[in-house]
Amino acid sequence: MRRTKKMTVGLTAAALALGAGIGVAGMASATTTPTPTPSAGSSAAADGTTGSASDGMGRHGGRGGHGMEQASALAAKLGVDEAKVADALKAFREANKPTTPPAEGQKPDPAARDAALAKSLAASLGIDEAKVTAALQEIRSEEEAEHAAGLKSRLDKAVADGKLTRAEADAVTKAIQNGVIGGGWH
Repeated sequence: MRRTKKMTVGLTAAALALGAGIGVAGMASATTTPTPTPSAGSSAAADGTTGSASDGMGRHGGRGGHGMEQASALAAKLGVDEAKVADALKAFREANKPTTPPAEGQKPDPAARDAALAKSLAASLGIDEAKVTAALQEIRSEEEAEHAAGLKSRLDKAVADGKLTRAEADAVTKAIQNGVIGGGWH
């Protein structure tokens, strides 16, 4: 019995490590996407991003053109010019740039950061804070659903290819959903 438990724990750990590796590989492949060039009228940062993981807009904001997509999505949801949203996001990011890295094992409070972002955007854009909060939550939910679907697809392929068993794939999904390993969705 004890040996069986050890084997089960070992296999679970291996599945989790493999799942983390799949997630890292997926994230690495996403960074090879060509970055769109901002238009002359855009106020995007020089690297082509307008959002970042630190702006409360989600975990992909600093990658390639995804920050621009988020500014565009937010502008569409709020009925505001995209350049104004990009400027407001940039101003928030600059005003809230951490002066020191977080202490070991500590993460910023995402709810407090999102609330500060909503308040800042509402003030900058002249829009009701509740409307901004709802738009941010809707965008985050859409991104989480997209991320979950992508993970499920990769895990299903790993099962079909014989790289994982269904139980291992389910364990990876559960570990990510519960925040045991990375993955960015809850």
